[in-house]
Amino acid sequence: MKSWILCFAFLLNLGLHAQKTALVCGAGGFIGTHLVTRYKEEGYWVRGVDIKYPEFSQTDADEFILADLRFLEGIEKAFGGMENPFDEVCQLAANMGGMGFIAFHDAEIMHDSVLINVNVLEKARETGARKIFYTSSACIYPEYNQLDPENPNCREDSAYPAAPDTEYGWEKLFSERLYLSYARDYGMDVRIVRLHNVFGPLGAWCGGREKAPAALCRKVAEAKNGGNIEIWGKGDQTRSFLYITECIEGIRRVMLAETPPPVLNLGSDECISINDLAHMVARIAGKDVAICNIPGPEGVRGRNSDNHLIEETLGWRPNQSLEMGFRLLYPWIEAQVMAHSSASAVRGS
Repeated sequence: MKSWILCFAFLLNLGLHAQKTALVCGAGGFIGTHLVTRYKEEGYWVRGVDIKYPEFSQTDADEFILADLRFLEGIEKAFGGMENPFDEVCQLAANMGGMGFIAFHDAEIMHDSVLINVNVLEKARETGARKIFYTSSACIYPEYNQLDPENPNCREDSAYPAAPDTEYGWEKLFSERLYLSYARDYGMDVRIVRLHNVFGPLGAWCGGREKAPAALCRKVAEAKNGGNIEIWGKGDQTRSFLYITECIEGIRRVMLAETPPPVLNLGSDECISINDLAHMVARIAGKDVAICNIPGPEGVRGRNSDNHLIEETLGWRPNQSLEMGFRLLYPWIEAQVMAHSSASAVRGS
């Protein structure tokens, strides 16, 4: 009997050591929350790290650590206590938001995000992390290639000569070079994607950091039938938007590739103007709303993901329709608006 117990204990210990491990930095954020869930579905042991817990759901992480990755104390918490190096480190942590935030917080964004990336990357190198993933942004692309709303050029090889339209874009481009330098100099396995406007449930929908999809859904949800909603700029600026499940699928395909792929776009190539997107949301909501275009930050004139390289490299590209994604997002935003209104009414009574 004793020998059987010892054998079982050995096999159990072997199984625990064989389980892959992942560290998700920024696990309290929108994409990080969904990525943790995907890792758990794949059988990983997951540690999530952020300065806050997920706002709209419980985390699925095996362990969630509150830590500020701008500081070495936070980095030690994030990477500490592990018997072996992490199999995968996903660096999503950043100070960011939609155009209403990044257009007015240049110094804060650059300061915080550079510190986080330097700290995470160096600690991953020091501890021997097997793979490290970094989320860059479509904001790195030159403004001069995005002046025509109908024909933007966002091919991966169009990034240089560099001329992003925001300091946020410059920071992301610098960080790409930082990660790639570590890959060259230290032999690290680094994987990078440039995200294009990811949207879906569990993301910020109010407060100033929300992005266009959530902001439009909120405005339509708050509007009365026959009412108005405001949109910054003329509304003819174009964008593409990637639903969260396809974003996570793309990230996992990049991470599971046998060798590190080149830096890839990860986005939809279904381009739409912001005015037309607002009309789509109103149609989904079953409301008749008028658009009032007002002055405000609107970014580049046109941006759309070029997906030729990701399809060539991975044999896959995002293909879910934009409307299907918004039919999944809008009810969630509407529920948040209604809950918030009910809570405000109770507080005011």
